[in-house]
Amino acid sequence: MSSVLSVAPADPAAAAAHFAARLRFETDVSDVHADLHAAVAGLLVVDSRSAQAWDQGHLPGAVHLPTAEIPARAADLVPPGAVVVTYCWGPGCNGATRAALAFARLGHQVKEMLGGYEYWVREGFPVESAAGVVSRPVDPLTAPLRPAAGCGC
Repeated sequence: MSSVLSVAPADPAAAAAHFAARLRFETDVSDVHADLHAAVAGLLVVDSRSAQAWDQGHLPGAVHLPTAEIPARAADLVPPGAVVVTYCWGPGCNGATRAALAFARLGHQVKEMLGGYEYWVREGFPVESAAGVVSRPVDPLTAPLRPAAGCGC
């Protein structure tokens, strides 16, 4: 008996609806990096971690807004019509999901950045802290070694 096929796959129309819906709610670090690098207008990347985590390092251009402070401070930080992209530590943390929920409840369009800060760093993208902007070597288990541009997916 097949483990993969022990539950029948969805029909193609249902699968298409499912995967399209996921992409409406999620983005990944490579896409966020590309949009930040291109200075895409109307995008606000929000780091929902603690002040200590932010100080350790964060995405250049991100706004620091811990999840608990979103209801009180979002109106002052989110430009009208902006799409908010939330991130937290990484795939083992649901902080970005909680932050995305808080923004959605306030009426903002929002996406969660899959992989969070961890995968941003592991893919070799720049990180900003009081020490300046640095990049770590690419983890070949998460992304092609540079100078390749993206994973090709």
